[in-house]
Amino acid sequence: MDSFSTLIRTASHEQHVEAETSTFMSDLLGGRLGMDAYARYTEQLWFVYEALESGTERLASDPVAGPFIRPELLRLPSLEQDLAHLRGPGWRTTLTALPATRAYAERVAHCAAEWPAGYVAHHYTRYLGDLSGGQIIRDRAERTWGFPRKGDGVRFYVFEGIRNPAAFKREYRELLDGVRADDLEKQRIVAECKRAFALNTAVFRALGEEFPLSA
Repeated sequence: MDSFSTLIRTASHEQHVEAETSTFMSDLLGGRLGMDAYARYTEQLWFVYEALESGTERLASDPVAGPFIRPELLRLPSLEQDLAHLRGPGWRTTLTALPATRAYAERVAHCAAEWPAGYVAHHYTRYLGDLSGGQIIRDRAERTWGFPRKGDGVRFYVFEGIRNPAAFKREYRELLDGVRADDLEKQRIVAECKRAFALNTAVFRALGEEFPLSA
């Protein structure tokens, strides 16, 4: 029988691929969009991570979500440094969420407040994605817009506290395998994982509409 971490990865594979291969992301990583599109995407991430991280102190003592709350994962301070670099010191005054981003952040916040097992699904899709595919985005962004390597503009993708990402991801999957949930709850977590990817894809779609490539 497959482990839960394998189950969660295979069950959400289709949605994961759809999110990764969105037109907006393809255009951004292909260098066909300007730095403004990258900055706008970074702004949207702020709302999602604010929802993910604002309740971590309370969730740290939760028997289901608690083991996943790791300070070395927290992204908000790095995101804010990137936004100050991309948008200037007054970045907060111009920060706006797309409706799709608001829906995503609200769902994350709801799970954080009401359903810790559902929060784990969002935690998994975001942080393991940042440690994996996020490194491709960092590399492309550095080369396309000339950001200093692992410096301002791409700090969001740099996990200073994680020396060995492969080992960390193995540990994380072991945490998933040991999650305190029965089979029905695990099915609900998998469904929430799929929902997380769909919400993420909706943000990419909205960004694609905001930054269409001229024909």
